[in-house]
Amino acid sequence: MSNNSLTRLELSDAVVREVGLSRHESMQLVDDVLDHVSSALANGENVKISSFGTFTCKQKKERVGRNPKTGIEAPITARKVVTFKPSQIMKEKINKGNQNN
Repeated sequence: MSNNSLTRLELSDAVVREVGLSRHESMQLVDDVLDHVSSALANGENVKISSFGTFTCKQKKERVGRNPKTGIEAPITARKVVTFKPSQIMKEKINKGNQNN
């Protein structure tokens, strides 16, 4: 992985290695999956991926925030945010990986 981030290209390359699709087909597959997940979240649906976790879209209310440098209060508008809750299997896998360091 480059820069400690997994990119769409790296996901596509993994599909090429694991499934044997062409580069173009694997990139299209990755894009289609990500588009489907994004569309579901935009429509207010939860996205649950077994053994991975759940993505949810939550509505945040308007509130007053404070600039940490200046201390000046500023309104933060209402917005939707995406949250992710990892599955128990994912949590165990991540913690097991940390023990190998």
